[in-house]
Amino acid sequence: MAVGIVKTTSIVGNGVMKLECTADFGHNTNNRFEKLVQALKDALGPCSGLTSDDVDVEYLSRLMQDYCSDEREWSKFAMGDASRGYTRNLVDEGNGKSNLLVLVWSPGKGSPIHDHGNAHCLMKILRGDLTETRYAFPENEEEEAPMQVISEKTYKENQVAYMADELGVHRVWNKGKDFAVSLHLYTPPNVARGGCHIFNAETGKKSHIKGCGYYSAYGRKL
Repeated sequence: MAVGIVKTTSIVGNGVMKLECTADFGHNTNNRFEKLVQALKDALGPCSGLTSDDVDVEYLSRLMQDYCSDEREWSKFAMGDASRGYTRNLVDEGNGKSNLLVLVWSPGKGSPIHDHGNAHCLMKILRGDLTETRYAFPENEEEEAPMQVISEKTYKENQVAYMADELGVHRVWNKGKDFAVSLHLYTPPNVARGGCHIFNAETGKKSHIKGCGYYSAYGRKL
């Protein structure tokens, strides 16, 4: 499936998308991405007040793993901007218990090192490859020292990764020459509400980002 570059509207890229698995698609009722969104919402429940301890990470991970990416189903959410490292595009707010985002990653760019505000983060690759580097939290905030790398892994299309603050902090990077796309579930949505910390890799010093806004919401650019 050929896709073309569109700077601020639907899915961006200049390559050919190849899927490793197939599925049958017809009318909107057969859209498996929409079914995934609803299944995640159902799993998190109808009431507010969720805490991190309430989340069944394994079940949520299975739901995301079972979905086979198809651009036709999620492209309306995938709005990219080559002038940015990545864009955050809101898909669903999960009964107030989470936020589900499609992130579009510009070629050769990525995120700063950041934490997750004591929330769970699940990431599924919808298109391309993304490299995650994990770091240990700085041991002494008063001293400057390079941050310690724990691990580095490249995730490919349809793979799922999990991250939380007890596992460290991380950065995500698109090392490819084309745009990459990923689906992120954050629960609770602490970063959207209260921001997060970003870290300097050379000194370990952190700074607080008050808000992490959206580039688009529900398929409409903000």
